Amino acid sequence: MIKHIVMWKLKENAAGADKSKNAEKVIERITKLKGITPGMGVLEVGKDFNRSPNAFDLALYSEFDSMDALNDYQNHPDHVAVKDFLLEVTEERAVVDYEI
Repeated sequence: MIKHIVMWKLKENAAGADKSKNAEKVIERITKLKGITPGMGVLEVGKDFNRSPNAFDLALYSEFDSMDALNDYQNHPDHVAVKDFLLEVTEERAVVDYEI
């Protein structure tokens, strides 16, 4: 099983909206990706409430049956569209993929 975790710090203003509105848009768009490809298991996305100086604004946790399933997800046109929006509104990104 592959675990795929991503965190984002959003820009204060981007794509004609503030950080809070863009966070809502990201959550809505990512949530719609659940189950778009075979081999995808869990997909969760959430907004940080901690607000410490080191906190990221959003986090994604997802699981895939294999590296091929993760690659299919990452190359799916719906995922690419969300990724393009995230590139526009993101200030910083962190990611980790690991196998268990």
